[in-house]
Amino acid sequence: MMTTETHLMKPVRVWDLPTRVGHWLLACTFFLSYLTGDSEEWRLVHAIAGFALAGILVFRAYWGFAGTRYARFRSFLFAPRIALAYLRGLLKHNSARWIGHNPVGSYAIHALLLLGVVVAASGIAIWFNFDDDWVEEIHELSSSVMLAVVGMHVVGVIVSSVLHRENLIRSMINGRKAGLPGDGIDSNRAYGLLLLFAAMVGGVALAFLPA
Repeated sequence: MMTTETHLMKPVRVWDLPTRVGHWLLACTFFLSYLTGDSEEWRLVHAIAGFALAGILVFRAYWGFAGTRYARFRSFLFAPRIALAYLRGLLKHNSARWIGHNPVGSYAIHALLLLGVVVAASGIAIWFNFDDDWVEEIHELSSSVMLAVVGMHVVGVIVSSVLHRENLIRSMINGRKAGLPGDGIDSNRAYGLLLLFAAMVGGVALAFLPA
């Protein structure tokens, strides 16, 4: 949703607690698994981080339908023409501001989630000895592509923060952005944290099943 009536804006809650916690946990588990991927000594840590990542993705898939307004997938589904129009505006320094994910950022989010699924699925296959050369290649390639998309996502966040004069990183910490009274969500849905942590624990538990 675009917002242009700046004189009526005030801080409103946009990102619920499970979405924020899940976002940072996903980033942490991915980087931990990536950094330990080439070390036999850290193999178990790599696996635990990967299985935890898989659990977070399961939760995020559910939360994309059951979460609050801006956490739902339908809130950041944009046609390519809208994303291109936003990108053209961005290059001209006059893109419209969006309360939730902007059209270009939404494509990065979808790409990261899909790549995360490929990374996790191929990693699980390797852990349970279903690996073959092509599975390992997919795992390594998807991990590298995901890292690149993360980098582009970070650059996009910085550019949007500068362009719209708002700290998007801080908003993913405190959950708030400047918006109109009707733009905010009415609840943090804190109970979702239980589902998030349950999904993570369930994922990690799989790492200790006999191969």
